[in-house]
Amino acid sequence: MKHLIYLLAFFSLNLVAQSKYITKTGVVNFEASVASFEEVKAMNQSVTAIIETKSGAFAALVLVKGFRFKNALMEEHFNENYAESDQFPKATFKGNLEDFSIDKLSATSIFKMNGSLTFHGKTKKLESIPLKLSREGDFINVSGSFLLNTSDFDIKIPKVVKDKVSETVEVSLNFKLKKT
Repeated sequence: MKHLIYLLAFFSLNLVAQSKYITKTGVVNFEASVASFEEVKAMNQSVTAIIETKSGAFAALVLVKGFRFKNALMEEHFNENYAESDQFPKATFKGNLEDFSIDKLSATSIFKMNGSLTFHGKTKKLESIPLKLSREGDFINVSGSFLLNTSDFDIKIPKVVKDKVSETVEVSLNFKLKKT
């Protein structure tokens, strides 16, 4: 009887695990450039993300100091003055994909994402963000983009650079999640 319980526990844990897809090498970019000035653009290539396929739950974790800029001084200013990454080291997203079903995935599946993004100690609700999802064997690819305002996260842009940095930031993501 004891062995049967262990066997059932093993299979039920295995079934739950099979419904999750995860990556630790996801990519998040952001751009806050203004025409005619140096681009304000960064990339983070070590983002963790997970999809639970039975419920459509989606979560992502970004280490803020992982964003890389072309210009080292811009990266320093971002971490010290804007993101204050020592005080706020992570950005997180928790939410759901509307009407998600792994069986509905095709080469061009679009699902809407709803949830909450926390950055710089502030949380903003995001609704109906379109994401493109596709399935390749044991992988789910997720890509999309959306706009955020710096004011939503209490990020102040100093007057001296106000004309060079946009208050509207385009965020794009690209994840290749592997079945666990």
